Amino acid sequence: MSLRKNTRGRLGLAVGALGVASLVLAGCASGGNGDDGTDSGDAGGGDIIVGTTDQVTTLDPAGSYDNGSLAVQTQVFPYLVNTDYNSTEVVPDLAESAEFTSPTEYTVTLPDGLKWANGNDLTSADVKFSFDRNLAIADPNGASSLLYNLDSVETPDDTTVVFHLKTENDQVFPFILTSFPGAIVDDEVFSADAVTPDDDIVAANAFGGPYVITSYDFNKSIEFTPNENYQGLIDAPANSSVILSYFAESSNLKLAVQQGDVDVAYRSLSATDVEDLGGNDKVQVIDGPGGEIRYIVFNFNTQPYGAMTADADPAKALAVRQAVADLIDRDAISEQVYKGTYTPLYSYVPEGFAGATEALKGLYGDGNGGPDADKAKATLEAAGVTTPVSLSLQYSPDHYGPSSGDEYALVKSQLEESGLFEVDLKSTEWVQYSKDRTADVYPAYQLGWFPDYSDADNYLTPFFLTENFLGNHYENAEVNDLILQQAVEPDVDARTADIEKIQELVAQDLSTVPLLQGAQVAVAGTDVDGVILDASFKLRFASITK
Repeated sequence: MSLRKNTRGRLGLAVGALGVASLVLAGCASGGNGDDGTDSGDAGGGDIIVGTTDQVTTLDPAGSYDNGSLAVQTQVFPYLVNTDYNSTEVVPDLAESAEFTSPTEYTVTLPDGLKWANGNDLTSADVKFSFDRNLAIADPNGASSLLYNLDSVETPDDTTVVFHLKTENDQVFPFILTSFPGAIVDDEVFSADAVTPDDDIVAANAFGGPYVITSYDFNKSIEFTPNENYQGLIDAPANSSVILSYFAESSNLKLAVQQGDVDVAYRSLSATDVEDLGGNDKVQVIDGPGGEIRYIVFNFNTQPYGAMTADADPAKALAVRQAVADLIDRDAISEQVYKGTYTPLYSYVPEGFAGATEALKGLYGDGNGGPDADKAKATLEAAGVTTPVSLSLQYSPDHYGPSSGDEYALVKSQLEESGLFEVDLKSTEWVQYSKDRTADVYPAYQLGWFPDYSDADNYLTPFFLTENFLGNHYENAEVNDLILQQAVEPDVDARTADIEKIQELVAQDLSTVPLLQGAQVAVAGTDVDGVILDASFKLRFASITK
């Protein structure tokens, strides 16, 4: 597979008709417009104000694996390859070319004379450094687990990078390069063995993407201005600057939209807010591809009867997870909390991706997607579990949208109505939550997933490899081997069969209980143009103008 500038190459499995996402744009933000209403920005598009509730964990790509961080990183860091606005095809971005030069070698050629925004040379040494440090740091909130097939990185000269892979015929490695671990960083600024503080990155102007950050107030506001040194896939920004403004409450974000204080509201408004704003003639709702999922994670060490508890018992622990799956009413959550903007999810790969199944539907509940308390009771009794089971369940009130509280209150109600569970429901804000969940603090907890790349692998590899992003101590050797196998299977039918089998096996283990699948939600004003929620699930600031 060879990728060169202005060429396209399809990789991996096809993506079918995904759910749509709504983007809402507000119309009166003053931004960089002059008193006469004309744009005053150098780029001709004026200043753009984007509002969000989705917080940053860290600017350093080695220390984050969340959508709030990625939304910033994709604007300011370069990637070797990427996906264009309306395609899932991997094409060169920073690179001049990228191709498999042998079954285990992926070779990238860079242009001569690349520079970071701070004037440092951007060479193959930066690329090698970026991948080496990601693996060395292996931050529990990072995405180094995606680099499981990377053996080493070689740099024969300043413009050549050779990725040596452990296994032949990797079908997903180019996709991985478009996501979190694919961001390239400046080797003169970033630490080789620790996550680099945000303020150090900003002070050093260590950026190579379409924008640089000129002002940074952690999870309050970020100002982006165009990077004159950027050479890549994305066109030069159509605006003179972007201010990303963070809102603690979605209700305040909605009010800012109504008052015209933001041009674009992107993640996360409630379904009710979007519905309400959609009736405003000064607001446009823009749809794009969706692939988001919501699910409950079980920590196999600390859940009831988990491996590190006083009454550890694998059979009883499984029965608890199975009973939860029997009692969940996804249709009720979908309709009562999300007004149908999210739909029930009965497996791990959402509908629309090749290989997606409904593996849980026939195994749990009434066999048709509904709950079954009698079945849950019988499962617990057969395993000798004493009821009611005390279950600690955690969620984040600020990271997965304003309806998370209602969603998990309903989950608690569904579990307790059976008399089989007593649920201790608690919430923690995301910055602390992201640390606690990987430190075995939560026996069961909420997570959501917004895909990094458009392939079913992205719903399997991060979660169910033995060394996985969840860090929930789930291990299944057969699942692990099948995930590695599908990633290097060139035959589409055989790979699809592997993906289906993985879902079947994990459904029996219930490492997580999937709840819903749906779409990103965002909003814009009638005077805003160029807002594209692209097929790779990214919002790129460079295209927005007014």
